[in-house]
Amino acid sequence: MSLTLDLNNEEPPFAKYQGQDSFFGGSPPLSEGVGYLVVLGFGALFSILTTIIVFLNQYFGAKGEITSEHFNTAGRMIKTGLTASVIVSQWTWAATLLQSSNVAWAYGVSGPFWYASGATIQVLLFGVLAINLKKVAPSAHTVAEIVNARWGRSAHLTFLFFCFCANIIVTSMLLLGGAATVEALTGMDYRLASFLIPWGVILYTASGGLQATFLASYIHTVIIFAVLITMVFLVYIKFYSSDQIYDYLEATVNYNTSFCEAYFFDNDKNETFFEAGTFACGPVSGNKDGSYLTMLSGDGLMFGIINIVGNFGTVFVDQSYWQSAIAAKPSSAAKGYLLGGICWFAIPFSLATSLGLASTALMLPISSSEAGSGLVPPAVATELLGDAGAALILIMLFMAIVSTGSAESIAVSSLIAYDIYREYINPEATGQQILFVSRVVIVCFGLFMGCFSIVLFELGLNLGWVYLFMGVVIGSAVIPLWNMMTWTKASGTGAIIAAWSGLALALVGWIVAASVQSGDITVDTLGTNEVMLSGNLIAILSSGFIHYVYSAFIDPQDFDFDELDTKITLVEEDTRGLTAEEQDPVELRRAERWITRRGYVLTFVLIILWPVLSVPAGVFTRPYFAFWVLVAIAWGFGSAIVITVLPLAESSEDINKVLSGLVAAVTGIEMRQAEDPNDKLDDGEEEE
Repeated sequence: MSLTLDLNNEEPPFAKYQGQDSFFGGSPPLSEGVGYLVVLGFGALFSILTTIIVFLNQYFGAKGEITSEHFNTAGRMIKTGLTASVIVSQWTWAATLLQSSNVAWAYGVSGPFWYASGATIQVLLFGVLAINLKKVAPSAHTVAEIVNARWGRSAHLTFLFFCFCANIIVTSMLLLGGAATVEALTGMDYRLASFLIPWGVILYTASGGLQATFLASYIHTVIIFAVLITMVFLVYIKFYSSDQIYDYLEATVNYNTSFCEAYFFDNDKNETFFEAGTFACGPVSGNKDGSYLTMLSGDGLMFGIINIVGNFGTVFVDQSYWQSAIAAKPSSAAKGYLLGGICWFAIPFSLATSLGLASTALMLPISSSEAGSGLVPPAVATELLGDAGAALILIMLFMAIVSTGSAESIAVSSLIAYDIYREYINPEATGQQILFVSRVVIVCFGLFMGCFSIVLFELGLNLGWVYLFMGVVIGSAVIPLWNMMTWTKASGTGAIIAAWSGLALALVGWIVAASVQSGDITVDTLGTNEVMLSGNLIAILSSGFIHYVYSAFIDPQDFDFDELDTKITLVEEDTRGLTAEEQDPVELRRAERWITRRGYVLTFVLIILWPVLSVPAGVFTRPYFAFWVLVAIAWGFGSAIVITVLPLAESSEDINKVLSGLVAAVTGIEMRQAEDPNDKLDDGEEEE
């Protein structure tokens, strides 16, 4: 059958893929050796690089000893730019790069928007908790430690469970998406990839702790933004324009079932392999006029709600975000989270608006199962740049995996070192013992997660399934933790009941919804949007309702937040970041007002105002889509500049100090430092 499109009488860009049921077709574009080079080579490279930077800073810069406090808190003196960079790095999962393009492939322009906005507001609102932490528990090492100090051991064990669930789920998604993509691009066995990827994280995290994680995160973030800008440039400037992509997207949804069945036809078996929803061809179910170019998408909105609810759990219950708040300077905590959230928005929004929409515009033969496994970005990049495109996506993905994986590793090590070892096994633990336990846990957790992800693969769970499921498991812990930091009446007993009841109700509702909708309970029926939405909403709403009722009417407390920090003790007298200057109550109140106003306003803009304003547009016109693309490009470029330059500008003095010390050590010539005018003797003052 001859396929033609009336687009300036040109042959359609997708005609060469007629009859293919897979873009990669079982034959990876890169050699297996490239897979090993990236997984092992980059891991070793960053381990060496970050270890050297930490050593140089320790020897020539801050000259501070790596105590257990410093290992797990980075000295509590991280500035705004680096805090923002770390937040971007931690929040850029494999899912951010892969799942965001999957929802663009499935729902059109609404997918990237709901992925980005639905996962940005949690970071913005967590800034409120971050500054509250600096006010009431500046000495804390973990969120579970704060729970223990306020609500006691029963609540401590409860929320420790939910924290570990969050860490395991996030790390599972990293490895599921990463290993599937490594296998598709290089042919490297996914089981081997799952086992080897954590080693790139283990080495430098165990060596340098949280500071090494932060330094590596900055480098990873810069590389991720560099690849993102490259891909946006290729799609909308070099190879195509917004008008061309618009025309192709319009053409894709105008094909009827007969055309799609003929296009996706297996000549050897003499049968079509096309089914509605399995390939990008024909109208989009649930979208206005079946178009990809509309925010009026039922499934897109449903995904957005799931995304919002589920991601509250993976921010508020994930120790790595509390750890970043602990590590930040009080003056930087609020601003760092706000800036990090705004810059992070660009990654899923700009990347998926380019690669995700291009996959459907070009009608690449990507099946729904391949899209769910995260293969949309590598397929489009390979189409545009060949092997070089595949390599860039592989590097970008590896950066996301190791940066978030490192944060999760140090988070788990802190929970075990402080909340299990110090609390229940050795209350008199020394700093050296805490440091040893932290490093051992980092290694063991990496090995455990490599094996656990293989088990998930064998169960048939992919990245998309786990991503939608996470809110069902950890959503019930969100509101009790928020109340713990902001509400004097919050009851510890109520928090325990709310968390466990919310989990139980969510699991029951999730399973019942699958049975009602499909009449059967399988991995597939449990993974539909409607079923996952039921479980996610029940988890967070039932828990919040139970905790409010119990705290307000059954067991109201009158907690004095001034007492909270007195119940948390340091292991060593390492008070960096805990001086009177950092704990100025006036400055902390000002910072709290600053982040509260801006966090709430931006949340309203991203999940209410922006979508509402796009409703009158209906199906986007060509100029409207061009403006939408312009926003995505500008946001991507602006975020890349800020997140790259600001940390360097803020740390210029420290960088100069390290470079001066290094030059002096190499050449033997000590560089002159600027004289401090206070060191000069006053006129008439005699030297003794």
